[in-house]
Amino acid sequence: MASASGTSKSGSEPATRTEKDPLGALAVPSGALYGAQTVRATQNFPISGMRPLPMFVTAVVWIKKAAALTHKQTGRLDAKLADAIVAAADEILAGQHRDHFVVDVFQAGAGTSHNMNVNEVLANLANERLGTARGSYAPIHPNDHVNMAQSTNDVIPTAIRLGALALARDLGAVFGELRDALLAKGVEFDDVLKSGRTHLQDAMPIRLGQELRAYGVSIDRNIQRVEMAASFLRDLGIGGSAVGTGVNVEPEYPALMVEHLRAISGLDVREGSDRIQLMQSMGDAAGFSGALRTLAVDLGKIASDLRLMASGPRTGLDEIRLPAVQPGSSIMPGKVNPSIPEMVNQVCFQVMGNDVCVAIAAEHGQLELNVMMPVIAHNIFLSEMILTNAARSLSEKTIAGIEANVEMCAYWVERSAALATALAPQIGYARAAELSKQSVMENVLIRDLVKREHVLPDAEAEDVLDLRKMTEIGVPGGAHGGVSAG
Repeated sequence: MASASGTSKSGSEPATRTEKDPLGALAVPSGALYGAQTVRATQNFPISGMRPLPMFVTAVVWIKKAAALTHKQTGRLDAKLADAIVAAADEILAGQHRDHFVVDVFQAGAGTSHNMNVNEVLANLANERLGTARGSYAPIHPNDHVNMAQSTNDVIPTAIRLGALALARDLGAVFGELRDALLAKGVEFDDVLKSGRTHLQDAMPIRLGQELRAYGVSIDRNIQRVEMAASFLRDLGIGGSAVGTGVNVEPEYPALMVEHLRAISGLDVREGSDRIQLMQSMGDAAGFSGALRTLAVDLGKIASDLRLMASGPRTGLDEIRLPAVQPGSSIMPGKVNPSIPEMVNQVCFQVMGNDVCVAIAAEHGQLELNVMMPVIAHNIFLSEMILTNAARSLSEKTIAGIEANVEMCAYWVERSAALATALAPQIGYARAAELSKQSVMENVLIRDLVKREHVLPDAEAEDVLDLRKMTEIGVPGGAHGGVSAG
């Protein structure tokens, strides 16, 4: 029960109400939908100023709604009370009341504070629908009714799985668009010959389209990797209650919960085969985070390559031109930077760091529970969100508008000292190496040097040094035999 205390500045209504939790009385802001346990959590954990990410709220509310529907179905919860809880949940899922979820990201107790924040908000909203005041917790109580047959210990692991799967839907769709954009550019630039580079040194020719297509294939492989890791998250341990054994839980509850969660979330989830294991282990979450990290590794490499190929315009490679999205310098007029790829790199750094945190937190479970779940949830959800947004921006604001600088690509590829490699099947490695070194020392093209030194007949030299042929499997010039010993 709550009582009014203090007055607002206008004097028209109390500024706070007094509520009690098992540790005593606390002042709660009169307009707050949360209650005493949430206030105590905000007092205990004024750590980062970061509130729970929207998906963490949504996933827990899905569970509360499913529980109310399940208990109504089994008759354990009066239909009137269940309907009020469901209606309150629907308001939150529609985007209302989000400012009442206030517990810091860094909290103790496996997420008990977040769970109770949701329980209290739903109880107060539901009671208002039934005509009673905030803080009355009658007829609906946060623990007895909203949290019926639940424990933080099975709610939060389930919320992590639901939230990660939900965010993975958007992530997969957006990365699919990025893949398609890269593959399309691969087709567009298939005839653009350029110098390959290994160790940042001259290497054999490659087509710009081949590079971009390979980026698209990398993204596609990562999409598959994330999907595979996500498949392990489909198994839900809801109904495990305190330690996974299902104490105070009706036998039909787990299956009904999964049925309702499938309908509410649209996710293809299923009842897990071992609720104790699903509570003890955060391995599935760590594996999923690891797949996000690997995605970030490849995405970051692509962003770095784009920056390098776009370097210049006068003193860099200048092989591609990226769309200008903002002025690049506060002091150098006219400067344009690869802003979107730079942002993508930073997102990838963050995701890799998030994964380290998830791995450490997942390893720190003890016996029947991992109490580090709040930071696991935050980092996985954050990684999915920022990867999705970064990929969308990269696809729409960079990849779609890439232009090939055909002239500079041709300029560099003709000057590659590595072109001597194509001569090796005809003249041997040692002689080809001499020509490569000579071309650099004299600043002369391999093509011109071969002609000047009469290394091969002109027609054969042109065939061997056909740049396009060098970008396909085969032996330049069609040589099949070994180098003569003469």
